[in-house]
Amino acid sequence: MAHKNNALKFKAKTLFLFFLSVILLFIGFKSNGFHVAEQQWFESFQHDIDGLVLGRIVKSNRDGMFSSGGLAGYALPGEPGEFDEEALLNYQYKIYLQGLDFDGYKPYKSHIGGQAMLFSLLDHMLAHTPAPEKLNIFRSINSFLAALAISAIVLWFYQEFGLTVGLFVLASAVFSQWLLVFGRLIWWSFWVFYLPMIVLMYYLKRNMPVSKSQYGKFAAIVFVVVLIKCFFAGYEYMTTTLIMMVVPFVYFGVLRRINFTGYLKGFLAAILGSLLAILLSFTILSFQISTVEGSFMDGVNHIIYSYEKRTYADPADTPAVIEETVHASRIGLVYNYMNGLFFDANNFIKTSNPFLTNFLFKVKYLYLILGFFVMSAYLYYLRGKHDSRTGNQQSLALILATWFAISAPLSWYIVFKAHSYAHQHLNCVVWQMPFTFFGF
Repeated sequence: MAHKNNALKFKAKTLFLFFLSVILLFIGFKSNGFHVAEQQWFESFQHDIDGLVLGRIVKSNRDGMFSSGGLAGYALPGEPGEFDEEALLNYQYKIYLQGLDFDGYKPYKSHIGGQAMLFSLLDHMLAHTPAPEKLNIFRSINSFLAALAISAIVLWFYQEFGLTVGLFVLASAVFSQWLLVFGRLIWWSFWVFYLPMIVLMYYLKRNMPVSKSQYGKFAAIVFVVVLIKCFFAGYEYMTTTLIMMVVPFVYFGVLRRINFTGYLKGFLAAILGSLLAILLSFTILSFQISTVEGSFMDGVNHIIYSYEKRTYADPADTPAVIEETVHASRIGLVYNYMNGLFFDANNFIKTSNPFLTNFLFKVKYLYLILGFFVMSAYLYYLRGKHDSRTGNQQSLALILATWFAISAPLSWYIVFKAHSYAHQHLNCVVWQMPFTFFGF
């Protein structure tokens, strides 16, 4: 009877924490309800890039879902004048919200655009709903999906480490201004980035160590979740997503003491599944581009060019605007991102004390990294003081998984150096993928 009562209490706590997490995160993602981010920044952040989805919607409404290969893009305005990319992105709102016609279409060729196709379908289903209301619905859907995804992560930490840890991780998500500003964006569809890790968190909880007969299934699961990521969110933060995905494998591998062979087979299965998914997505994208450009190889060449300009392309072979990013210092770039703000208490507390406003209240990722390091050392020290062998192994698993997880954001900053240099207004968010969760 006591065991049954404990099980019921655990289920009740689980449901309570999950619903609390979803509600709090949804309020933050949808409306910045807790004012974690400065309101103007929240409202304007990546406002223009969502125009790629709106451009696809008006194109689908007029010419069909798979016109121009189904690619997202810009509907070109039916009035004279030249428009740069930012102006075109912003103009998509006018075309969509006012129901205007357009002359042409400029596809965005670096992304399959699955999220744009999905919202085109939803827009068609809501044909009799005013456009401003539909846009609000789209953002609510994305906010809710992002809240569900992060809540699934919070729940996993609760199940592994208890309620206090679950609440710490939840608080880190609620007060992360970078997660907040990304959560509602219909272009980014940010929930998809976490999907591969979430699936493996819960799969490996039941199936680690992976048996010999299950490696094929493990690779197939990886293939599916990575393909979904590529379809809905393209190749942004790809190395980060893939490393983030295997953090649970590292954690459960240490916790359950798998040997080197088990690690090797698991990582090879994950690599194989990921490569097949990325290869298939490249093939789909190349076919999409071929419907616009006329040749499958045009798609292949565009993918190669897009990869090079985001990594280490030869400046002599790239446009002048990219040259500065190619020469950027990797060490200096990582340091800049360490000085990015995780949380700014100035949004809540007003004071004229310069030490508080400029240093203590501005919680930088560098502070978190140092804090996580100190607590990791302390937790490692405590292992020798406990009698519980299981608890000691779990502590070690958490420490190693946390510091393996830091390689996920660092991979993007280092490998995709050019992109990281040019997008310092965006890429602090990868610290939350998933390093800060495990650190907290």
